[in-house]
Amino acid sequence: MENKTEPPKSAVPEVIVYSTPSCPYCTMAKEYLTKKGIKFTDHDVSRDQGKAKEMVVKSQQGGVPVLEINGRIVVGFDRQLIDDALQRKKPMKREEAIGNIVFDPFSI
Repeated sequence: MENKTEPPKSAVPEVIVYSTPSCPYCTMAKEYLTKKGIKFTDHDVSRDQGKAKEMVVKSQQGGVPVLEINGRIVVGFDRQLIDDALQRKKPMKREEAIGNIVFDPFSI
């Protein structure tokens, strides 16, 4: 009997897609993620100006699709870049990274 368990939360990629309904590359990117079994949050930037601003701040450009995968930005539908980003771990948050630093003032 096969034992299916959920992957650890840290192994599940966090994916956000900024897209528009009329963009064929947006559709292809979302279909690609779906076929790979990747869950994602989709923001329609043609209807949500706040998310459109957020996308421009993150990607430094206004074209779609923009994918944020584990904190990394992929502009356009590029299978190789998407796959690479999905394979990489999430970068540590600043607080976690600082927590890993041991400072001993007497070791200087």
